[in-house]
Amino acid sequence: MERIWATSHDGVKVPTTIIYRKDKFNKDGSNPAVIEGYGSYGATLEEFYHSSFISYLDRGIIYVRPHIRGGGYLSLDWYEDGKYLKKENTFLDFIASTEAIIKNKYSSKGKIIARGGSAGGLLVGAVVNMRPDLYKAVVAEVPFVDVMNTMLDETIPLTIEEYKEWGNPNEAEYFKYMEAYSPYDNVKKQPYPNMLITTGFYDYNVPYWEGVKFGIKIREYTTAKNPIYIQVNMGAGHQGAAGKYPAYYEEAVIQQYIIKVLER
Repeated sequence: MERIWATSHDGVKVPTTIIYRKDKFNKDGSNPAVIEGYGSYGATLEEFYHSSFISYLDRGIIYVRPHIRGGGYLSLDWYEDGKYLKKENTFLDFIASTEAIIKNKYSSKGKIIARGGSAGGLLVGAVVNMRPDLYKAVVAEVPFVDVMNTMLDETIPLTIEEYKEWGNPNEAEYFKYMEAYSPYDNVKKQPYPNMLITTGFYDYNVPYWEGVKFGIKIREYTTAKNPIYIQVNMGAGHQGAAGKYPAYYEEAVIQQYIIKVLER
């Protein structure tokens, strides 16, 4: 495990944790990488080793976790510098961490997979609109990507409570800012990388149609021939399928996708 510091757009240093298997790693940019982030609600994704990493590490794939603003890794200020009208910092920090692993030869363009779920799905959804060239593929799990329609619909149970995190789009300043980063609203004609978007039919936090709409719009707008896969798990909610073995299966499907994409 290593720690590097990526320099973001405003000069802020972003701690970035890198995990790899020593006998499978060459610091020459040849290793593929999975970079996974969240960056919302002050949540702290600590460094840890998880058994799910084994299939990555045994294949020489490095795992990268950037501790971006919007999360709580470096205090309350770190969180508040990535919410409301500063949300863009979250996305630019993630991009900076990606560029740092390229610059420092941990990996290289064409070998990096971006992954995020829920608010982390918003993260990778925004990032792929901003810098699709950096990633071989993007995996967005139960992604919060239709920000404007969701946050303007006060009949959805969580909407008003979510004003505390994103702001109230009924106020002009917040509307303009949120619209500028909402992944669904910022899909444009450009070459998108390979994508896997997963949703749960019984997801009451982020309705399945958000990810479906996002994926369909990218299919319509992309100028590349990379496939955009959309998976709706008909028995799953926001936390995935219930039960140990269905959860293992879901993770296996995602890892198989990542491994197969990197083999191309």
